[in-house]
Parts: sequence; structure tokens; C-alpha cells
Amino acid sequence: MKVQDVFEGRVAWKFGDDFDIDLVIGVTNIKYYDPDKLRSVLMQAYDPAFVDDVRPGDVIVGGRNFGYGHPHYPAMIAMRNAGVVAVVAESYAPGFWRGELYQGMPLVTVPGISEAVERWDDVAVDWKNATVRVGRTGQVLQGTPPSPHAIDVIEAGGGLNLLRAQYGTGSSTVPPAAAAVPHPTSERVT
Repeated sequence: MKVQDVFEGRVAWKFGDDFDIDLVIGVTNIKYYDPDKLRSVLMQAYDPAFVDDVRPGDVIVGGRNFGYGHPHYPAMIAMRNAGVVAVVAESYAPGFWRGELYQGMPLVTVPGISEAVERWDDVAVDWKNATVRVGRTGQVLQGTPPSPHAIDVIEAGGGLNLLRAQYGTGSSTVPPAAAAVPHPTSERVT
């Protein structure tokens, strides 16, 4: 799966610091995975027209510690299904970072992004180099590029796809690093 290096879209929404991503669908909906159900509740507490206004290629922007709370996947599944292709934030909550990276969502860390953009600004996001060009001002912000492993995960479309590409599907082959680790029951103390 080839992921574009640069996304050109708009800032579909700008969230503040310590934002719990579950709130975009409402905590009562965090157990749903049905795309129609998630679409019907997405951003209803913030902007009921959001799902009609967002376009494929748009991004969302967050402040510090974006994704705070429990790492549930339905909220970002709803965002992806609506057309959001990346998240640009000042920083991320660790659980959100791990979970969404594993799902293959480009997460770009860019200090100052919250103050530099407004909703519906046109932006060009180079996720591999962690740069964001703001169309309205021409400003280019530089963030922290992802690690080579994070790039591999995103380009594969998620962690499971990367593992399948590296080790095959249905194979009983054990990764070399895992084979070198003794099983806890292989050496018994008597």
C-alpha cells in the first residue's frame, strides 16, 4: 500500500490540549464499529454538519497530549471513514499514538500548529518530513519526523499489514528476535 508523502487538504477541525478523542463520537458510542452508526454520531456535539463538510484528504489538528484518555478505535475509524487522512498535533497521548500508529494513521508532531492554523485552512502536510505549509499565510512549520519503523508501519497500512509483509500470512515462522528468547517453561528450576 502506497501512502502519499504529502497530503493536501484542509483543517477539518482544530482540537485543544488534552482532548479525549472518544468525545468526537460520544462515550456512549465507543463500542460501535458499524460505519453508518459512527457516521451518524461523529462530531454531533461540536458541529452536526461536520460529516457533510469534511472532504477526503482533510486533516485534524490537535494541541498538546492529543488523544488523551483510553485508546478506543471507533472515534478515529469514524474520522477515517469521513475522509480524514492524518492528524497533526503539538504532542500525543502515548496510548493514542501507539493505537493509531498501529492502525496506519499518519500522526505528525508539529510544535506551534495549534496557533498557526484555523479551521478550513488549506494545508500541505509532508508526514515523513514532519512539515506543514499553511496556505493562508505561507508559513511552513517543522516538526519531529517519525522514526523509520513508524514510517514502515504507516506505509504498510498498519502494524498487522507490516507483520504480514515481513513474515507472511498463515506461516508458523517465528521472527528471529523472538526465536532467541527462551520460553519461560523451557528452563525449570527444581
